[in-house]
Amino acid sequence: MDFRRITITIAGRNYPLNVPAAEEETLRKVGKQVESMIKDFEASFDVRDKQDALAMCVLKLGTNAEVYSLNNEKNIKNTNERVVKINALLNQLEK
Repeated sequence: MDFRRITITIAGRNYPLNVPAAEEETLRKVGKQVESMIKDFEASFDVRDKQDALAMCVLKLGTNAEVYSLNNEKNIKNTNERVVKINALLNQLEK
């Protein structure tokens, strides 16, 4: 597996990382997203402490991830229910 050494800057700090080449673009994108969120929180809520801005980012990203997970579970459940109904209809057609 090909690894790359990259540096991600978040809240004014540099974080050197060794990452799989396939993940480099994603990590850079997420780093920029976090930086943007920090700036938005600092501007919108008059946050002066980077740690507070980071905590707010974590809460927002965690909430987004949980909502996505719940929606995904609902979609899987709905899909499974549809497959069961289709199977039942196909079984009826076979008879």
